[in-house]
Formats: sequence, C-alpha cells, structure tokens
Amino acid sequence: MRLPTILIATTAALALAAPAAAETLQGALAKAYANNPTLTGTRAQERANDENVPIQRAAGLPNLSASGGYNENVLIPGAQFTSPVRSVNGSLTLSVPIYQGGAVRNSVRAADQRVLAGQENLRGTESSIFSQVVAAYNDVIRDSSVVELNRANVHQLEVNLQATRDRFEVGDLTRTDVAQSEARLSLAQGDQRTAESNYIASRERYIALVGDVPDNLQPPPPLPNLPATPEDAIAVAIRENPDLAAAERNREAAKYDVRVAEAGVAPKVSAFGQGGVTDYLGTLGGGFRQAQSNTTVGLQTTIPIFQGGRPAAQTRQAQARESQSLEQVIATERGVIQQVRSAFAAWKSSQEVIRSAETAVSANTLSLEGVRAENSVGNRTIIEILNAEQELLNAQVQLVTARRNAYVAAFTLLAAMGQAEARDLNLEGVTLYDPTANYRRVRHKIWDWSSDPEPKTIATRTVDTPSQSPETIVGPK
Repeated sequence: MRLPTILIATTAALALAAPAAAETLQGALAKAYANNPTLTGTRAQERANDENVPIQRAAGLPNLSASGGYNENVLIPGAQFTSPVRSVNGSLTLSVPIYQGGAVRNSVRAADQRVLAGQENLRGTESSIFSQVVAAYNDVIRDSSVVELNRANVHQLEVNLQATRDRFEVGDLTRTDVAQSEARLSLAQGDQRTAESNYIASRERYIALVGDVPDNLQPPPPLPNLPATPEDAIAVAIRENPDLAAAERNREAAKYDVRVAEAGVAPKVSAFGQGGVTDYLGTLGGGFRQAQSNTTVGLQTTIPIFQGGRPAAQTRQAQARESQSLEQVIATERGVIQQVRSAFAAWKSSQEVIRSAETAVSANTLSLEGVRAENSVGNRTIIEILNAEQELLNAQVQLVTARRNAYVAAFTLLAAMGQAEARDLNLEGVTLYDPTANYRRVRHKIWDWSSDPEPKTIATRTVDTPSQSPETIVGPK
C-alpha cells in the first residue's frame, strides 16, 4: 500500500534499458540527416542555385546558331522570267561577346556569392532540423516518463482508495476521507490521459522529423564545447553562425549587382561571323547560277546614348537593395546575439531548476514517508497523505521537464554558435553531404544537351508508420 519511491537521477533513468532495439540520439540525427524532406529539399534548392553561375557565364560565351528553310513559289508574275520555282537555304551565325561593360563578370561574381550564401543557408537548415530532432527526442523521453509517473500515481491512489474504504467500513475513517480519495483519483486519471495525449503528440512529431518510430530511446550524450559565459558564446557565433554568414554573402552579391546595373550605360563590343548558302534546285532558268553562297565577318559596337533613364533607375534600385542587405546583416547579427543570450540564460536557469527539483524530490520522498508513518498512529489525515503524494509527483515531473529543457537549451545554444551540424556531432555511419561538389561539377559546363537523371524522392514516407494508442505506451520502469 506504500507508493514506490521514484527517484529520477538522470533522464537516462527514465528511458527503457533493453539494448536490443535501442535508439540513440546520434542514430536519430543520422536518420534525419539522410532523409528529412526539409533538409533534402534544401539541398536540391542549393543545387538549383548552383546553376545560376553557368547561366550568368553563358552571356559572355560565343553563341552559334544555324537556320535553314525551303521555299516554294506557287504564283510567279509573268514578267519575272528568272524567278525560281523552289529553293533551299541555310545559314550559320557566330556571335562572340568581347566587351559588355563588366556586366557578365560581375553577374558571375554575384552568382558565386549567392551560391556561398545558399551553402550557409543549408548549414542553417541542417542546424534547425537537428535542433528540432533533439527537442522531439527529449520530448518523447520526458512525456513517456510523465506517463509512467502518472500511471504509478493512479495505481497508488487506487490502492489508497480501497484502503480508505476498508477503514471506513470498520469506522476508522469518515465518508469525507473516502470522498477526498475518490476526488484525487479522478483528477489523477484525467492527468494520466493528458500525459498520454502529450506523449502521442511528441511521438508523432518525432516521426515527422526522423521518419521512424521512437523505439527505446537511450539517454542523450553530453554536449561538447559549451561556453563558459555568454560573451564566449557570442564571439563564436559572430564567426560561425550560418545565418549571419549568409547575410554577409548576400551583401557582397548586392555590391556586384550595382556594378552590373552600372554597365547598362557602357559601350558593348562583339565580333560576328555569318555564312549562308542558297540552292534554287535547278529552277532558276538556263544561264543562271543555281546556287550561291556568302560569308560575312566583322565587329559590332553599340554605344548607348539615351535610354529613357532606365540604366540610372536600375542602378539606384541596385544601390537601394545593397543598402537593404547592409541593414539585414545588422538585423541578423542582433537576432543571433539575442538567440545566444536567451539560450544561455535558459540553459543556466534549467540547471538551477534541476538542482532545486532534485532537492524537492528527495525532501518530498522523506515527507511522504513521514506523513504515512504519522498517519498510522493517528497524527495525520488522509488528505495530508494525498497532498504529500501529489507534491512528490509534481516535483518528479518538474525534474523530468527541467532535464529536458536544459538539454534542449544547451543544443539551441550550440546551434546559435554554428556548432550543431553533422560535421560537429560525429554522426556514425553518415557520409557528409558536400554542397561544393555539385557547384564544382556544373560551374564550367557549357554543353547545351547536358542534364541530370530524372529526380527521385530521397525522403521516406511515414504514411505506413504504425500508430500508438495510449494503452500501448511503454515508458520507464
């Protein structure tokens, strides 16, 4: 009839211990790294961004085109004795840009900078997904523990209620004592259902991120490289945060965009060559040549004189966008500093809550034992036992929650510092995705008929993932 003493020393004590089908945090992160659709989609987006470099470079490369045609004269004026009945013609045109005011060069540089910005955005997406996975992983551990704590509480209250009824039957307790026990049991059953619902929500969030069922989650490992002070964290974040790095790259791209716009008033020089042939297929009449050809080469210069103010407007527009990018760098920096300081404060605060909750669990355990002992000699009432049990449960839930919050806040801090990516976490069995590989592959491609294989889905579907009812939840023992 005594409530089992449930001391929660670490989050590990709240996880299942069977090693056969255990899942680790590193394993969950590896699965998300391989098949999370947001992450794989961002990688595809960056590959598309890589193509902007050869697209911009193409404007400065030679352009070769061919044309041909067949003509049939169905009505020939009577006075034109030399009009052909039919003819075929073909031509070949080559155009070679020589000077375009720096527009091509600066467009390529801007595209290069945006590729680098996209790579930083990919880092940011990876870090964000990992932060969500860490939160979901710890949510499942926390909520399964809360479910089991509430179940143990409901079971103990059921035992208490039966004992109270037995003592009421022999006249040792009053009807009020029975009613108090019944009310507390009903509230505890409601709390249990709420805890089970929260657990299922956490489980589904985990599945959506990882693509697999959370099975026997093991305690997460200690996090490395946590800073000693907020200032240390900020110094690292200014150097490593991917969002800030992306903003810097976009600022550089905007500078090149201004130079591209300024090229709108510069002269342009190109070389050209054209050759053609026409064959009248013997229908031109006797005494005339039935085929003729021509070849032309030369230089062409275009000097803009007046364009209605368009180049100036485009330059001013590009300058305004550069100004916007400068402000965006400051805004991003402010956001990073705010995130670092908030995460550091949350991490430290959760550690203090852990210490307080551990003390509360220990004290409430002793208090409950004392209240029960005193009740056995008539010095304590049933409601005092019920209150002591509830206070112990509250302290245990607070401890579980604080451990979750501390770990998630610490990982969020690392993410803000730019140190929460696959390259930093030593994920086993994972081949790191290299966004520069595709960039190097396509940067100098000039063949017009070069394409990649048909796209296929990388992320896994979860439509067939088995659901879990509250009755089948298995938590810590």
